Amino acid sequence: MRRTGALPDHPYPAAAGHAAHEPEAPSVSSTGDGGGERRTRRLPRRGTQRAAAPGVPARPSRPAGSASARARLRRGPARPSADRPSQRPPLRDAPASASGRGRPILPFPGTPTAGAKVAEPARGSLFDVVKVAIAILDTSGRVVLWSPAAEDMLGWPSELLVGRSIDQLIGDAELVGQARQAIQETLRQGSWHGITRLADREGVSVPVEARISLLVDGDGTPFLQVALADARTVAAVERDLAVRDALFEQSPLGIAVLDTELRYTAVNRTLAEMNGVPMEDHVGRTTGETLPERAADEITAIQRQVLATGEPVIDVTLAAPVTARAGFRSISYSRMTDRAGRVLGISGTVMDVTERYRAVSKVEHARRRLSLLNEFGSRIGDLLDASRIAQELAGAVVPRLADYSAVILLQAVAHGDDLPRHGHDRRTSLLQLGTASVQDGPEVEVMLRRGARITFTEESAFGRVLRTGIPELLTGKEESEDLSYPGDPKTQAAQELGVHSRLVVPLRARGIVIGLLVVSRAGYREGFDRDDLAFAVELADRAGSSLDNARLYSRERAAALTLQRTLLPQQVPQPPGVEVAYRYVPGSSGTEVGGDWFDVIPLPGDRTALVVGDVMGHGLRAAATMGRLRTAVRVLAALDLPPEILLRHVNELADDLAQGPDEALLATCVYAVFDPVRRRLTVTKAGHIPPVLIVPADADGPAPSAGGPLPGGTGTVLDLPSGAPLGVGGVPFESVQMDIPEGALLALCTDGLVESRDKDLDVGLGRLIAVLEQPYASIQQACEAVLDTMEQGREPDDVALLLARLSHGETNTPTAGWTLPAEPTAVSRARRLVRGTLAEWAMEHLTDTAELLVSELVTNSVRYASAPIGVRLTLADTLLVEISDPLPDPPRERHAAEADEGGRGLELVRRLALRWGARAEGMGKVVWFELPLDETEADWTR
Repeated sequence: MRRTGALPDHPYPAAAGHAAHEPEAPSVSSTGDGGGERRTRRLPRRGTQRAAAPGVPARPSRPAGSASARARLRRGPARPSADRPSQRPPLRDAPASASGRGRPILPFPGTPTAGAKVAEPARGSLFDVVKVAIAILDTSGRVVLWSPAAEDMLGWPSELLVGRSIDQLIGDAELVGQARQAIQETLRQGSWHGITRLADREGVSVPVEARISLLVDGDGTPFLQVALADARTVAAVERDLAVRDALFEQSPLGIAVLDTELRYTAVNRTLAEMNGVPMEDHVGRTTGETLPERAADEITAIQRQVLATGEPVIDVTLAAPVTARAGFRSISYSRMTDRAGRVLGISGTVMDVTERYRAVSKVEHARRRLSLLNEFGSRIGDLLDASRIAQELAGAVVPRLADYSAVILLQAVAHGDDLPRHGHDRRTSLLQLGTASVQDGPEVEVMLRRGARITFTEESAFGRVLRTGIPELLTGKEESEDLSYPGDPKTQAAQELGVHSRLVVPLRARGIVIGLLVVSRAGYREGFDRDDLAFAVELADRAGSSLDNARLYSRERAAALTLQRTLLPQQVPQPPGVEVAYRYVPGSSGTEVGGDWFDVIPLPGDRTALVVGDVMGHGLRAAATMGRLRTAVRVLAALDLPPEILLRHVNELADDLAQGPDEALLATCVYAVFDPVRRRLTVTKAGHIPPVLIVPADADGPAPSAGGPLPGGTGTVLDLPSGAPLGVGGVPFESVQMDIPEGALLALCTDGLVESRDKDLDVGLGRLIAVLEQPYASIQQACEAVLDTMEQGREPDDVALLLARLSHGETNTPTAGWTLPAEPTAVSRARRLVRGTLAEWAMEHLTDTAELLVSELVTNSVRYASAPIGVRLTLADTLLVEISDPLPDPPRERHAAEADEGGRGLELVRRLALRWGARAEGMGKVVWFELPLDETEADWTR
């Protein structure tokens, strides 16, 4: 806006009658805020008194001094403009006793006297946002009064404007004309309202909204009151109010405003419709007076919390009041304060979230169902027992899906038999193996007895579902009575429990119905629907697959156990000098039967071979490999081979004994031979757990009787060469011989007994020794005590345990032995010793045969040996004759021709003896034969 000239240097205008005689005012500088560049402005000299406005009666002219006096009264004492800053400080920062311009503040009528407390004006109120400037004009448009707010808005101090025409603030000729028209309209109509532009002190055009009102003082003199406000701020406030009105009245959300006493001051139509109460019935009332008590209590508590703490509450979902339409509401409340921070009350919004709540409920319902499916799958994933799976299935649906549940299976599934190939009828055998309920009682026991055999008719719900495989939803008393057969006590018990809804769902596997899942709801619980039926079908299908796997596992496990038990010793002998006890425990999970085995093999000379082995792997193939390995050991043991030689031969057969062409044999074994006559134990092992020997405290005492108590003693682990497992090769096997005290206990076992996941083998062996060192009533009781100490966290491997109490044997067994020099006279001497001994034992009928065979064997030893020859006779069930010499090579039988003079010695032994053989002993060998005590048992035709 263009500048119109400089203001006069005096703050007060001259009287109208003196204006024509005043010289032109010199130009002065505007002080501004001090220190700035001085600017010169010129305003036209004040003219003479303007004529009265049309329509307003002319008033008599007054001396200029009276007008000046009135102006001074309004403004207070005059001050030089240079001492006054261009921007007056706000009124609120001035002392209470003076205005911002240094004038005293005059109280309004009724204002408390001095000393009384007066409420301070609110700070940060709406007047600070929309500043209203007041100016008083006379009818000619000259400024009579210029308020401090106008000074703040436009920057013109009143000292420079009072007495001057308002035209000088407009500048634009067109706007000046409009201003004049507005003044004339105000004089005619009494008021005018419009928007115009004024120039601030810097010459910037400021849009203002103006309201002009006609005032008349006590003398009848008319004045114009002009209220000015920044048009941009007013427009923004009006826009905000319009937005508020639109949001409040047209919002789809329910909106409420409450005062500090939690009474409604305003509500919109949406909230009134939600609450079912008219808008006018809300105002002035609290929530408790508007809504039902049950719904209002919770809302009132939230309102009080927000009002007291100032913390907003956002999106709290509550059920809709019973007086309104059914559904759910989301409420949010926040505290309201004015610009000065005073609490005005609270505001709240209410949103109908019924559809959202139902959608979320459906999602949450589906999530819970999915969680139940996953949980059930994880719980039965590693189960291979049909009864446990049935119980898990029954427990999974109670109480989340039903109040009572029962799982009914075909007997073939429970016992691991083949599934029936024909359809189900009333003769199908069913067992109730899984049950669960929300309560106990006699009626529940009748309806849900575990292990009960289920009977049904073909026309019943059970019969239909078993025959068709289609699930059924039963509701009402009549359908419930059609569950199994008429008069079923379980149906009567269900009625007494209040069962009103049932699901009968088939358990299927491989397209065959293998059982039923029956779930029931009772009491006030809502009946089943189609979604529940679909979920139960999904649950039953998962359970059906697991049940079929359990059936197949049971069948394979039974087959593996049968094979293994067939391959293990059916009867364990009790040879002389050895009392044996044994235990075999199959694996605890999966088809864990397999490679563990033991054997007790009688050998010539009352000796006994004790064997324990372990084939790596489990299942049918491991069991079959174990059977072949045990057979090979028994065959080689019959040859009376030394332990290390026997294991070497078994190792050479590893490829033939393997489970398959692509799988090598890997097995461990310990082989021990006990000679009760010499009380000597020979042991060798191939990568197996070392044996444990328990020496009794009184080892020199009398021989223990068979079946007698074990006195306990001191245990040690036999120190043996480890040897490589069978099938590895490249490592020689070595034997260790030791003399055994009378009544010592030898323990052979597999690794499943002493090994665990988190402990060393030495810990398990130490535990085994500690158990066997205790006294027991019998060797069988010692076996049970050892098995009771197995750790629960051990590997699920099978276990073989063999205990043998070693002694001298029967004390009344006649035995005689001699050592002869390797000379020709040894043959005749041996015959005499044998003849005399048999005469003492009253066995003269064996003399001729015994002398002949002893003569042949001693002759062979004298011919080829150069060291002493041993002869020993033992009378037990047979007459055992043993000839020993230091030559390691065993004798070889030859077929002599008719013309040959020799080579018939071993042929005679083969023909005349009941059994014969040779074994290595120390650095030499022993050739033995047995003669029956009764001549009728001899077979002379061989």
